[in-house]
Amino acid sequence: MPSCSVILLIEAPLDPHPTSCPASRLLWPISNPIPHPSPRIHPVSSRAWSSRPSRFPTPCPTTCTAPRGGSIASRRCPTTSSSLLCLSSSSSGRRMRMVNGAIQILFQAVLILSGNLSFLNWLTIVPSLACFDDASLGFMFRSEGGAKEAVLAIQHDDAAGRTHKPTKGMRIRRWVNISLGILIGCLSVPVVMNLLSSRQVMNTSFDPLRIVNTYGAFGSITKERTEVIFQGTLSPDPKDPEAVWEEYQFLCKPGDVYQRPCLISPYHYRLDWLMWFAAFQTYEQSEWVIHIAGRLLSNDSTVLSLIDQNPFHGRDPPRWVRGEHFRYKFSRPGSASAAEGKWWLRKRIGAYFPPLDLEGLRGYFQSRNWPHPHIPSKKT
Repeated sequence: MPSCSVILLIEAPLDPHPTSCPASRLLWPISNPIPHPSPRIHPVSSRAWSSRPSRFPTPCPTTCTAPRGGSIASRRCPTTSSSLLCLSSSSSGRRMRMVNGAIQILFQAVLILSGNLSFLNWLTIVPSLACFDDASLGFMFRSEGGAKEAVLAIQHDDAAGRTHKPTKGMRIRRWVNISLGILIGCLSVPVVMNLLSSRQVMNTSFDPLRIVNTYGAFGSITKERTEVIFQGTLSPDPKDPEAVWEEYQFLCKPGDVYQRPCLISPYHYRLDWLMWFAAFQTYEQSEWVIHIAGRLLSNDSTVLSLIDQNPFHGRDPPRWVRGEHFRYKFSRPGSASAAEGKWWLRKRIGAYFPPLDLEGLRGYFQSRNWPHPHIPSKKT
């Protein structure tokens, strides 16, 4: 009989060479010049979901209806109950395992509907399926040659206490399972000690084979959502008060306050995701943002393919591009702003990076061995 599977925690490092997407090749020179931590998401984390719903990297339409705030106990309840159920069901009966599996899948479904966390929650559902045995899932499959009836007969005999003499293969498998369990138990000792320590270490492997590790999302949850907004102008003087700055709109990340959040899970917009991390750093820490700005100054088609709306489509490229820093929060349902069709409320924090032009970026690009938009890349 299957026991409860350990909840699968998936790290999502940003592969410098994503497969089969021509536009994604652009992001390799963008992110390669400086090392930055790859985002790691804890797919069963309820703290971020319940206390900071608008702080997901790419919120979806239902995120604004997720619970806000609440007591510490209410925020910890989903994760605590999930862990206790998984631990208790490993030694409990069939019914408890099935209840646990259903709760795990339901919890992940709530996270999928309330936040675009890529494919992580979908992968977490996979081990939960092991909580269901053949008898509970048999209705989903056709049986040929009486295989289903044979399995049900064996399970019926087991339930009635009529055990069959184990075969050699069954004995070997049992000893392999016991040996693996002892190995995992021994390797888990430093992990448990780390869990009980006041100075926990996240995202660390405690053995060279990386069989048992510690995973975590973030050391802390941001209390507000900030966004970097790219703006361009055709004005020759960026300091001119009459200069008209027009905004670039991304495919999914918040920008236009009237734009409805998207629902893309399990799909993943990598640039939108990275922009969320850049917003609570500086452009010195995320230099690839300046690389994006330089490509926008030349109306680079590869970059523009990753963006939803180019305000200079069919026109001359912008002469200047700047980054503005805004604080975003959801419009409350029933409020005056929601009645106007606004999904978001935003307030300007200040400049994220100053106005830039192509000529001023020439030395910056060359110092980092980035191809300047004025200089075509050499074909090898």
